[in-house]
Amino acid sequence: MAYEIPVTQARAELADLINRVVYGGERVVVTRHGKPLVALVSAADLERLEKDEAAAEEQVISSVSSIGSSVSAPGERRRFGIAAEHRGHHEPGS
Repeated sequence: MAYEIPVTQARAELADLINRVVYGGERVVVTRHGKPLVALVSAADLERLEKDEAAAEEQVISSVSSIGSSVSAPGERRRFGIAAEHRGHHEPGS
């Protein structure tokens, strides 16, 4: 669970908050009017979050690519013409 602190207090205690994050392994959420504004996380946490995000994006791209290479549904060719049958096989500009 993250430690929450108002932005006005965070300004006054920034050095201490940085130490809590870096050396204490805490996550700090800075709030304004009780609503989360920003979060302080360690560089190691940020790197892990970015790797997780990249892996998730890669999985989505892979899933979308596999859908694009599937065979057209029955009747789809009638609605969209031959383009429906060949989508994903055409490179832009050619």
